[in-house]
Amino acid sequence: MAHRCGGALAPENSLAGLEIAARLGCSAVEFDVMLSRDTVPVLMHDETLERTAGLPGRVPDLEGGELAAVDIGRLHHPAFAGECIPRLDTALERCRWLGLAANVEIKPAAGLDEVTARAVIAVVTQCAERDRPAILFSSFSRKALEQVALALPAIPRALLAERYDADILACARALGCGAVHLEATSLRASDVAAVHAAGLWLRAYTVNQVDLACRLVEWGVDGLFSDRPDRLLRLDALSAG
Repeated sequence: MAHRCGGALAPENSLAGLEIAARLGCSAVEFDVMLSRDTVPVLMHDETLERTAGLPGRVPDLEGGELAAVDIGRLHHPAFAGECIPRLDTALERCRWLGLAANVEIKPAAGLDEVTARAVIAVVTQCAERDRPAILFSSFSRKALEQVALALPAIPRALLAERYDADILACARALGCGAVHLEATSLRASDVAAVHAAGLWLRAYTVNQVDLACRLVEWGVDGLFSDRPDRLLRLDALSAG
């Protein structure tokens, strides 16, 4: 999956990233969802705008309309100037049009776990199943995953964590998750085996080096998130050949 839509190849969490991922041949993308002050779900990883836009301000303190005007492309590269923060509903529509599955990571600002999950649920339920892309929910927030499990139990879920431990497996099973997503460089082959023995899938983030990707695939990891999907897709094509 292309990490944060386009990874290093486009402004993160942008519609331009979705377009590039599709052109490369990715079948799925991952992106982060946070709430504006007026509870509009938008694609954003950080609570502040400093890193992606070079601007002051916190996402949960700004209205959705204000965030929609924030240029997140200029700092990435002048070629992307004018690329602005998209709303979740727009991103899902674009994914469906491009034929991309969407890993929607619920990324609540501090203290907004349940309200963020409920806003995401509202956007997804407003769209008929036939009119939305294949969706996977993931989150570090167990409270957020509880909300989507109750409201949309048929949509698969994954628990995010920095590293493997037995508590992660127990929590994932309690939340009805089908997978765990773990940081790639912390993984061992025995961790992959333990996750599979528990009946769960394991996907690893963020994998940008071919040698690491090969090792993880050899261990049986079920999916990789990458900032450089172009590298890993070339590897996949060579393997298929």
